[in-house]
Amino acid sequence: MTILGLIIGIGAIIIIFSVGSGAQSLILNQISGLGTNLIGVLPGSSDENGPPASVMGITVTTLTYEDAMAIAQEKNVPHVLAVAAYVSGVETATWQNQSVAANFSGTTANYPDVENAKIEKGHFFTEAEERAMERVTVLGFQTAEDLFGGTDPIGQKIKIKRESFNVIGVMEKRGTVFFQNQDDLLFIPLKTAQKLLLGINHVSYVRVKTTDSSYNKEVIENTSRVLRERHNITNPENDDFSVRDLQQAIDTLKQLTDALKFFLAAVASVSLLVGGIGIMNIMLVTVSERIREIGLRKAVGATNKRILSQFIAETLTIAFIGGFFGIFGGSLVSGLIAIIANYLDYKWAFIISPFSILLGFGVSLLIGLIFGVYPAVRASKLDPIEALRNE
Repeated sequence: MTILGLIIGIGAIIIIFSVGSGAQSLILNQISGLGTNLIGVLPGSSDENGPPASVMGITVTTLTYEDAMAIAQEKNVPHVLAVAAYVSGVETATWQNQSVAANFSGTTANYPDVENAKIEKGHFFTEAEERAMERVTVLGFQTAEDLFGGTDPIGQKIKIKRESFNVIGVMEKRGTVFFQNQDDLLFIPLKTAQKLLLGINHVSYVRVKTTDSSYNKEVIENTSRVLRERHNITNPENDDFSVRDLQQAIDTLKQLTDALKFFLAAVASVSLLVGGIGIMNIMLVTVSERIREIGLRKAVGATNKRILSQFIAETLTIAFIGGFFGIFGGSLVSGLIAIIANYLDYKWAFIISPFSILLGFGVSLLIGLIFGVYPAVRASKLDPIEALRNE
């Protein structure tokens, strides 16, 4: 039971660090897959490290399509490759007797350039179609499969919220990007989505792709300047928007996931405390059961130091065994989690860091040493004559 307590505690620490590192790699892959030369503009203010209000579930309507177009102008913000604005919602898409609950994304014509997305069939809508509020749509790969099966969707008409849309394209299969499955989306012109489906004038966020990541800082500064001019803001502390690049998001997420890993490891250490108390109880029982042995050893010349080292060695052996199997079991479970995650099409890295192994062994041996000292000292101080009389 003592070894089992240590195995559970050490195994939990290994699993937590491995799963935490795997989740961190998944998050960073999701973000970095869009490229490091991408800047996000969100409505709502925030401090330097905190999330914008819009991320916290608060609806903020300060960002507009015109803001995005102003950012896209070279004279306003140099070194910008493309800009896309976004709104989103969920509606039922219907074709003949087939229907799917689809996530629609109202966006601008530059979406493929900003998102590194490619068209498999047809074409993406143009700026002219966007400005004219054309009722056209481009389907995600899975949405096209669910609605049309083997039928060519190009030129077909689907209904979204009682409005008829002409299918002009199908996206290539992309999988999950930025925690959203891109294949079950459908894309429609931004203004069409705003007016016909959502009844709003604001946008949810804007993404800006720079010509090179080395210009990110300059683009962020110029974007902030342009938005302050458009929103009549003179004091930066009163900003009603947030401009961040992906590297800032990556750094923030690293800090959050690292803090979460260590917090969960601290919770798992409770199991180690229980295991340590178990070691102390087992060794105390061992001392009681081996009193005559201890007395005999002392009678033939064993010193207190020898008795002390014997019981400490036994305690550390128990801790070592528990630590070894805890690391082995934790690594095995972490590997299974990684296999399952990758089977589900998540880019999950299997990571067992040397730090977590050293921490597991170190904590296990430290627990054994701390909780084994008292029983060992008690055994070393037994009087040999009294010990030999013990029945």
